[in-house]
Amino acid sequence: MNDVYEINVAKAEFREAYNTGNVDRLLAVFADEFTDMSAGVPSFFGVDAKSVFRSRMTKLLEQYKATLTVTIIAIRVFGNTAYDYGWHTLTLIPTGGSEPITTRQRYFEVWRKNSLGQWKIDFYIDNMDVPPMMPDAEFPIPLALCPPDTPRQRDQNRASAV
Repeated sequence: MNDVYEINVAKAEFREAYNTGNVDRLLAVFADEFTDMSAGVPSFFGVDAKSVFRSRMTKLLEQYKATLTVTIIAIRVFGNTAYDYGWHTLTLIPTGGSEPITTRQRYFEVWRKNSLGQWKIDFYIDNMDVPPMMPDAEFPIPLALCPPDTPRQRDQNRASAV
């Protein structure tokens, strides 16, 4: 098998782990020590990343039935290292029967081939996708770059207090 195909198979396993609610299956796609920079949560590194990720995913998949759609834009391989990027569209249906929640995240992953010749995710980062805009559109200033006294920061602080 070629490397791109093997990573595609691993991404399919990643997707099916979410869709079947199987945390162990999901964690098997990751290296034993990896970097997790998932959006909206603190970053974790090494062994801690896997432990925290397990806890987070266990809680999530106990509370929701997940359906993940993966859209891979590209996979690039450089020896025993590769990267891929694209979108993860995740629909969560609360086990209590409330309305589904759907999010679309942009993701970037670094893969490493381990000593057994298996591709594993070594670095994961994602962030919320936004609708396409024309290049001349008024782009919002990212909240993280706003000084505390700007209108956008004040608006966000009011929304957070509600």
